[in-house]
Amino acid sequence: MRIGMICPYSFDAPGGVQAHVVDLTRELRRRGHTVRVLAPGRPEHAPIEGMTLTGPGIAIPYNGSVARLSFGPATWRATRRWLRAEPLDVLHIHEPNAPGVGMFALAMCTGPIAATFHTSTTSSMLLEASDGVLAPLLEKIRGRIAVSALARRWQIEALGSDAVEIPNGVDVSAFSEVDARAEIADVPTISFLGRFDEPRKGMDVLVRALPAVLDAVPDLRLRIMGDGDSDALRARLPRGLQVEFLGRVDDTRKAAVLAASDVYCAPNTGGESFGIVLVEAMAAGTAVVASDLDAFRRVLRDGDCGALATVGDPESLATALTRVLVDAGVRDELRARGRQEVRDYDWPVVADRVIRVYDTIRGPGETLHVR
Repeated sequence: MRIGMICPYSFDAPGGVQAHVVDLTRELRRRGHTVRVLAPGRPEHAPIEGMTLTGPGIAIPYNGSVARLSFGPATWRATRRWLRAEPLDVLHIHEPNAPGVGMFALAMCTGPIAATFHTSTTSSMLLEASDGVLAPLLEKIRGRIAVSALARRWQIEALGSDAVEIPNGVDVSAFSEVDARAEIADVPTISFLGRFDEPRKGMDVLVRALPAVLDAVPDLRLRIMGDGDSDALRARLPRGLQVEFLGRVDDTRKAAVLAASDVYCAPNTGGESFGIVLVEAMAAGTAVVASDLDAFRRVLRDGDCGALATVGDPESLATALTRVLVDAGVRDELRARGRQEVRDYDWPVVADRVIRVYDTIRGPGETLHVR
């Protein structure tokens, strides 16, 4: 099958949707499908071959965060060239409601079009301004996928359409079989992943929880993966805490850092429709402590596979972290349940379900029509 994959977010900055597109592309190619990818970004940041990047994106507020999107006449022309370069059997657009390449492609095409909706909310002035144009474009989508129950609910309530729920995938073996020996230290370790300057990632909640945790676990180590002002954050952390700022890490090191941690902490305060890093941590055999956002609660099976703390509550987070860090039995039980749970998120399982969507939206011998 000849598949066109479109990601609206720039590959110049890491993100869950970009990672999803790359991993799905790799799995589909492994099965013998031809997959071409279109996205914003610069060529030096292309993680796989066969990508067409439209140049640096523009940072705009989107879904309670800042997204780098590419739109304008040059992006329109690049999208048209990409679509016309080779025939496609299926076009798969991720986040088609995000302004940019996906929306442009919808305006130019008809035929077997699938779309994956990753977010459960879309707060964007630019999106609101384009709402009248977007609605008829979304009607062209034949196969709708939502990565979570929350994203599916948003589909139903905001767009008046349903979607099949297919979760984000994880390369389980890459996390479960990683060599983490270089990352292990003989001290209790918490890991965190995300842009820690971004309020919704919850670093402020973790900072306020740490003094109480440090009282119970005096030799505690915190390892932070992600971008932000490390000097400003270091000044706010309690004395006696061992802290390491690892910056932006590649997938291999991320897996190793998670596997070497006693706890992965996700204190996020909102704006999450899934929780892919929670799944990655469970695949790495790491106990998870997370805020009880609906999305996280669903991934962790209401606390069966990870400890939950009240959103935005430092005391609740400190209690959960302390319990998991000091009680090896609790920690081991969470690890075992997490490893069992992640089987449903393995890419071969997820890709099977995506291919079934492709098969249902395409007629015999049908290809994408580009006007």
